[in-house]
Amino acid sequence: MVVVLVVNSWVAQPFVIPSGSMENTLEVGDRVLVNKLAYKYGDIHRGDMIVFDGRGSFTPESGSPDPVTGALRKLGGVFGFTNPDDNDFVKRVIGIGGDVVKCCDTQGRVTVNGVPLDEGDYLHPGDKPSDFPFEAAVPKGKLWVMGDHRSNSADSRDHLGDPGGGMVPESRVIGRAQWIIWPFGRIRGADRPKTFDRSDFDRRG
Repeated sequence: MVVVLVVNSWVAQPFVIPSGSMENTLEVGDRVLVNKLAYKYGDIHRGDMIVFDGRGSFTPESGSPDPVTGALRKLGGVFGFTNPDDNDFVKRVIGIGGDVVKCCDTQGRVTVNGVPLDEGDYLHPGDKPSDFPFEAAVPKGKLWVMGDHRSNSADSRDHLGDPGGGMVPESRVIGRAQWIIWPFGRIRGADRPKTFDRSDFDRRG
């Protein structure tokens, strides 16, 4: 058990998906395995699915839960039996530090530094890229994140008017949601969508 807990604390951790904000990529009840070393030795990329602590960006800053509750949640989390903490969120990275993320262009698409995203691979069927317009300049060390089920996702767009401006600090990222490990029929890797492989995002327009 000690070895499992150490691995859980430092290498990877299963999380239960409690809501439909990432459908159909992630469904309610899915277990995802979060690689907690992904960003200790590498950079966060546009298109990554991340799990992050939303305190100070999506939820108010607050203290830790009482020790008993925290210990039980951690023990259950080792095996993916418990839902994540109310302050933990899973979203897709759309913009990184220095980017300007905007919606919508003349064809209704989200753009990053003026480059339109082809979101057909992951956007929930029938959803628009956004139901309302927005524009955000992402500061260094921060991230702009959105759910794949845009009409059912409270994400960076909904926190633009908050003190943090909807931006998630990189320091609050727990890890990359890299694999779906349950249920059995949905086991797969959570690959980065091809639209984010483009090289022209860094050409500021």
